[in-house]
Amino acid sequence: MTLLSIINLALDEDLIEPTSPSHDPGGDRAVDLTGSLVEQRIIQLDLVARAPGVFVGETVAPLVLAQTAARFDRPHPTFSAIITDGARVEANTTIASIRGELRTVLAAERTMLNLICHLSGVATMTRTYVDMVAHTSAIIRDTRKTTPGLRAQEKYAVRCGGGENHRLGLWDAFLIKDNHLAFSSMQDLVARARGHQPPRPLEVEVDNLDQLEQALELEVDLILLDNMRVAAIKEAVERVAGRCRLEVSGGVGLYNLQAIAETGVDYISVGALTHSCPILDLGLDYPQV
Repeated sequence: MTLLSIINLALDEDLIEPTSPSHDPGGDRAVDLTGSLVEQRIIQLDLVARAPGVFVGETVAPLVLAQTAARFDRPHPTFSAIITDGARVEANTTIASIRGELRTVLAAERTMLNLICHLSGVATMTRTYVDMVAHTSAIIRDTRKTTPGLRAQEKYAVRCGGGENHRLGLWDAFLIKDNHLAFSSMQDLVARARGHQPPRPLEVEVDNLDQLEQALELEVDLILLDNMRVAAIKEAVERVAGRCRLEVSGGVGLYNLQAIAETGVDYISVGALTHSCPILDLGLDYPQV
């Protein structure tokens, strides 16, 4: 789903009253009941960080403003960014200046903040994880545990926070997991994957050290150590001895992140970056009324 599609879906939720047979079919016009009560005027206001974090939204925010204005057939507000995507911000940092008609900005405000607060939250949590393993060679990656429709944007936010992306979907890499291995052997699945054209990265998930040895013999590109304790991860690194890249996933949190990274694994994938991150608190500062 494109960013424009997501924004328009969100604006539909906020501005379009669901129609029914009893309604006069003039139907899909944008409505902001409370906003229509205020006197129309040009305002200038600031987008401000109310907590420290990493900002993401310099493309999203102006698109929301433009699409909202188009719904009301009004001029587009301007969004003048001071802070760029991926930049750290402290509390009370001014991120951008917005200038436009008051009713348009009021109608756009919640959709804009919903999106950019969430994406900035993803980037902020990612940066926290990345900073905690900076003394090691481990790379923080995301997973497919993303918000439906927002995968591309959330994975972009992970990159803004200093992380890297795992698979974008089921189409760009092989990851042979336990649910696949329940129905066929590792050897058979790896052979079938190697026959695919064009070639794709090939990763196998293992739950124990015996499976690790099988995957090593098959010379796959990457082995994922799933829900293993730190001691087992450390032994896996020693057994592999650089012959294959190793990734850890499952049961990873800030409480054990450093210990996992210090084992020498190449990647640590963290679902929480996208499925459990708090928002970064951002707000619009209006002039005094």
